[in-house]
Amino acid sequence: MPQHKSAAKRVRQDAKRRLRNRYQKVRLRTLVKEIQSETDPADAQAKLNAAKAQIDRLAGRRVVHPNTAARVKSQLERHVQTLG
Repeated sequence: MPQHKSAAKRVRQDAKRRLRNRYQKVRLRTLVKEIQSETDPADAQAKLNAAKAQIDRLAGRRVVHPNTAARVKSQLERHVQTLG
């Protein structure tokens, strides 16, 4: 339990950020699954471009680690290349 007003505010801010980050991570996992289940190369490439932009934004804000972002993008790129 926070003993100071500033500590209580920090707890509230952390809770809001945690929810926002969790939503973004879930959204990222959904994008990845959509790309992996795609069979049309053109659709997969379009989804890949959108996912890469989202991944880069999350890595820039440190919601996901930059190495994790690079790994996920690489895996998705290889998957899309096998379709076409």
